[in-house]
Amino acid sequence: MPGASPETMASAVATPLERQFGRIAGVSEMTSTSVLGATNVTLQFELSRSIDHAARDVQAAINAARSQLPTALVNNPTYRKVNPADAPIMIITMTSDTMPIGKVYDAGDSILAQKLAQVEGIGQVFVGGGAKPAVRAQVDPNLLARLGIGLEQVRDALQRVNANTPKGELANRSTAWAINANDQLFDADQYRPVIVAYQNGAPVRLGDVAEVVNSVEDIRAGGIADGKRAVLLVIYRQPGANIIETCDRVYALLPDLRAAVPPAIKLAVALDRTTSIRASFRDMQITIGIAIALVVMVVFLFLRNLRATVIPSVAVPLSLLGTFGGMYLLDYSLDNLSLMALAISTGFVVDDAIVVLENITRYIEAGDSPVTAALKGAREIGFTVLSMSVSLVAVFIPILLMGGIVGRLFREFAVTMTLAIGVSLLVSLSVTPMMCSRLLRSQRELRHGRLYRASERAFDGVLFVYGWTLTRVLRHPFVTLLVTIATVCLNIYLFVIVPKGFFPQQDVGRIIGSIQASEDISFLAMREKMAEFANTVLTDPAVNNAMAFTGGGGGNTPNTGRMFMVLKPLAERKLSADQVVGRLRGKLAHVPGANLYLQAVQDLRIGGRQSNAQYQYTLQSNDLSELNAFAPRMLQKLRSLDSLRDVATDQQTRGLLASVVIDRDTASRLNILAKTIDETLYDAFGQRQVSTLFSPLNQYHVVLEVAPQYQQNPDALRGIYVKSPSGAQVPLATFTRFAPTNTPLAVNHQGFFPSVTLSFNLAPGTALGQAVDIIQAAAREIGIPASINASFQGTAQAFQASLSTQPMLILAALIAVYIVLGVLYESLVHPITILSTLPSAGVGAILALMLVRMDLDIIALIGIILLIGLVKKNAILMIDFALDTERREKLAPRDAIYRACMLRFRPIMMTTMAALLGALPLALGTGMGAELRRPLGITIVGGLIMSQALTLYTTPVVYLYLERLRLRLQRRKVAVPIVSPVAPARTH
Repeated sequence: MPGASPETMASAVATPLERQFGRIAGVSEMTSTSVLGATNVTLQFELSRSIDHAARDVQAAINAARSQLPTALVNNPTYRKVNPADAPIMIITMTSDTMPIGKVYDAGDSILAQKLAQVEGIGQVFVGGGAKPAVRAQVDPNLLARLGIGLEQVRDALQRVNANTPKGELANRSTAWAINANDQLFDADQYRPVIVAYQNGAPVRLGDVAEVVNSVEDIRAGGIADGKRAVLLVIYRQPGANIIETCDRVYALLPDLRAAVPPAIKLAVALDRTTSIRASFRDMQITIGIAIALVVMVVFLFLRNLRATVIPSVAVPLSLLGTFGGMYLLDYSLDNLSLMALAISTGFVVDDAIVVLENITRYIEAGDSPVTAALKGAREIGFTVLSMSVSLVAVFIPILLMGGIVGRLFREFAVTMTLAIGVSLLVSLSVTPMMCSRLLRSQRELRHGRLYRASERAFDGVLFVYGWTLTRVLRHPFVTLLVTIATVCLNIYLFVIVPKGFFPQQDVGRIIGSIQASEDISFLAMREKMAEFANTVLTDPAVNNAMAFTGGGGGNTPNTGRMFMVLKPLAERKLSADQVVGRLRGKLAHVPGANLYLQAVQDLRIGGRQSNAQYQYTLQSNDLSELNAFAPRMLQKLRSLDSLRDVATDQQTRGLLASVVIDRDTASRLNILAKTIDETLYDAFGQRQVSTLFSPLNQYHVVLEVAPQYQQNPDALRGIYVKSPSGAQVPLATFTRFAPTNTPLAVNHQGFFPSVTLSFNLAPGTALGQAVDIIQAAAREIGIPASINASFQGTAQAFQASLSTQPMLILAALIAVYIVLGVLYESLVHPITILSTLPSAGVGAILALMLVRMDLDIIALIGIILLIGLVKKNAILMIDFALDTERREKLAPRDAIYRACMLRFRPIMMTTMAALLGALPLALGTGMGAELRRPLGITIVGGLIMSQALTLYTTPVVYLYLERLRLRLQRRKVAVPIVSPVAPARTH
């Protein structure tokens, strides 16, 4: 509704729509922003709701609210299935050296946007930086007053001059003629002769009282790209659409797009989100290749036999191929999370094959034939391998069942890992024994070179040292048990003190910016500041190109704008995106009266609201005056905190307002209605669209306003005349007075109530968990009243939810593993022995994070959960063999566990080193998107190192203590008298 104030849009448009939307089932959050002439309502639905079904409900709610909406709405409300906080996947710039910007915008809006909207995967195409062509009639109010003509008369004349209605046809017995008429005027020259009124019998034409020009509908819109005036086609994807496939479709369409517009218009792809995604995919391919090579190298170094090395090496590609097949059947795609799962799985899909291979090799060296050894070794180790794999899958059960957006994100990761583990289990129990029976030969009779003998002596030396130290540990088990208990306590302490985050801060080579100027700024001044910001940004050596726009809808207030920056490749700029933002922050501070808030684009962005910074903190109340009083105090408090950067607010209540106060008694005596006053003011200053032109491609408008020189300041109101029913031209000043005051530039709602959102970025070295605690302490310090509801939104809200569930998630994983192991071993005690390996892994993981100054975020937490499945393999290898030896050879627990540790030392070292080196490329990765994967690699590497160093000694000791406890309980159970209901009780 062009010209309507934010308050009018909020009360007349936003409120009726919100009341209808609030009745839709499954709406988890509803926010709205009303600005000059436009309202945007954002609905977030629960993940259990189908977005297509929800869209039908939204359309039904719009239809139900239509009767309550103003009749002056130019267009009916529309909806789109997009995330407004998501970054665009592509921006196409349109520039021309010869064509007016209105014509360029028209080509983009009428032709290109329509073609792009039909591309599969595109959810929204926003055309910014201009407005549609229009005929503007700029009248002289003084001349109208002298002629006794009112603005309403001019509007009525312009409304009557255009028509587009059916006209019928003519026909006789043989011929038919369609009827048409020149009932529409499309050019400014055609409007000048239009008769507005008659004075003394002479016609007064529009050209006599107005300057009629070919212009645009909204002159308060502008855009630039790399310093040139431009129109921007900002393309957003549909939820769930594949970005690469969508962008490829746009590239395939580009020749048709260029052919569809005049040659004077130049199209260029200024931003392509797939550039970073493709680079990340290439880096992940290299990472997976390096991980596979390191795993194969570990196998060869321990076995020192090419034939033996080939066997587990085949398990890796077979497992990955099987995983791809499962992903295809489940309709999964390759993305950051699934690729991360595939990369980390290369380190432990080989574990099962290594264990089977090592056991078969032992029987071959003992003199069995390869076929016999394969059968015997696979049969003996089958339960162990099954226990290792099933218990590893068990740790993913809590992730698979986890709710919320985080659970939805990592469900694909967990399923991909489960597929890899399942295929690995099948390969190790079928392909691996078969290959062993065909490829392996006894090495006892072979002559080996010096390198082989030297490596064997080195391994024997390490094994001797381990055996010697293990003997001492088993003689003094209580000290080792104290170390185990201390590790548990240290693990809890480190978990409490480690800085906590949500997702790692990524560098995908793009930065978005929000321009916010003083609230009384004019459009011309705003456009100058936008150009100054863009020129400053382009001087930075790390920036490749920059685009910006202001005005023109899209939920922007008159003092705001949007900017998009594409950085040069990381190898050229040497600095991360956050470091570039820090450097630009100082350069941009010199622009007076305006701020440019920058934030690095993130692939994982949660929440459905745009803001000037990455995180949001919202104040909400039904008492608007109290909200307006406390929100600025909270803003100043947050700006004083050293832990936060770029603190901004969407509360804009200091816009200048020229208030027209009507003296209703005087107006009544003059028989002038308030509606007539509003209509006249709208005619003069509202860029009122008074007539519609219909063309084959689009609809255009005639805009009525007073001449620009009468729109400069509030004194222009005194030159406006209102025509009374008697025909007299009455100066507006006769029955009104003018009171300068303030007005909001935007009205924001969350739910149904007014809200103010404060956005912020983090200072270097500050974790999101620390910032949350600091902000909550600041809110308590300034004493926010109970009537104001303060809460984090978007990413910060999801972080709070995930932080509260982290301990429960780890506990659930431990319980799941304990239950699975208890079922497999038919014991309540031995699963505890196996789980005793976990505290040391947790200590190692958290210490590794603290050493490299990383937060314990969601990715690191997934690494810790993975460690639960990985480090227990060592204990399973020991315990399984020790229990079997006790049963078969009737050995004492100490002798059985000692023999198990010595015999399983080689496969334990091999599987640990394979998993460790498989994760090492992730931990050391530096490519595009490596920030997201690095915490996973660091936690696994740190956890495995610490766990390997401790559990080789702590696990045997815990086994001995728990085995003694089990035997003691068993003897007590046997010693208890059993009472029979028939025979007398006897002691057994």
